[in-house]
Amino acid sequence: MDKDRLAREFTVDVLEFCVNRSVKAFENGNDAWEYIRSNGTDHIVITEADLPEMSGFDLIANIKKSFPDKTCIIMSQSHAYEKQAEEIGADAFLAKPFYVDEIFEIVQRYVIQQ
Repeated sequence: MDKDRLAREFTVDVLEFCVNRSVKAFENGNDAWEYIRSNGTDHIVITEADLPEMSGFDLIANIKKSFPDKTCIIMSQSHAYEKQAEEIGADAFLAKPFYVDEIFEIVQRYVIQQ
């Protein structure tokens, strides 16, 4: 999930192509959390750090508290967020801008091989 609509749509398209599965996208952290909380079947959550209504950090903290085994990836243009991502239990940090290959690698590592 990314706060920028075009980046979010591109990421969804790449992920759907990579895993041949449906990918959900949300415009804000609250909507994503409500969906995940009521439907905990998703394999991986990829979120922007700076989201409206609930930050990506708060989203991941909530997810890890309720679903500790769920894979959570946080992405940001700010490399300074990498340490904070690790502290809240994110499984990986994706620096923006990123290459499509980096998304493929994350999916390979955390979803396909599990």
